[in-house]
Amino acid sequence: MKIPAWINAIASACDPRSYVHLFRLIHYYGYSHVRPRRRLQAGEGTGIAPNVSLRNGERIRMGRGCHVGERCFLWAGDTTGRIEIGDHVSLAPGVFITASDYQFVSGLPFREQPRLERDIRIGNDVWLGAGVVVTAGVTVGDGCIVGAGAVVTRDLPADCIAAGVPARVVGQRQEAGQIARV
Repeated sequence: MKIPAWINAIASACDPRSYVHLFRLIHYYGYSHVRPRRRLQAGEGTGIAPNVSLRNGERIRMGRGCHVGERCFLWAGDTTGRIEIGDHVSLAPGVFITASDYQFVSGLPFREQPRLERDIRIGNDVWLGAGVVVTAGVTVGDGCIVGAGAVVTRDLPADCIAAGVPARVVGQRQEAGQIARV
């Protein structure tokens, strides 16, 4: 015999595990957004989507007029690694920026590996496309455009267009009125 949908709804609402899960979601949101958001420095006119994951907000600085899209991750290092983002930077949904990398020491379990923290600098007027990953120690020059899905493992010069895994320069931004050839 099939149980009516309304009975399943009542059973779900009465299940204490639903409320425990809700508490876990609120706790996650608190430690991944609310508390770190209070600690980061963001310039006037900067908007951050409500589901952005932040780590160590006291080591994240964003300039004026930035936009951080949905499901982005800005993870500064636990001790020293900083993330510096210039003015008028746009991060499309799903961008992942981390100032901390694991090292690979033989014989140690992955979770016990030492970390190498290095600062990340993203210049002014930069656009990182959907799903871009920026690794520790990288500088992205002013005016760069990084295509969706790229993995930035090395510095990118100013006004370049970069794409790929690993990201490489595939073009240059042009003066107003000119057409960029890629």
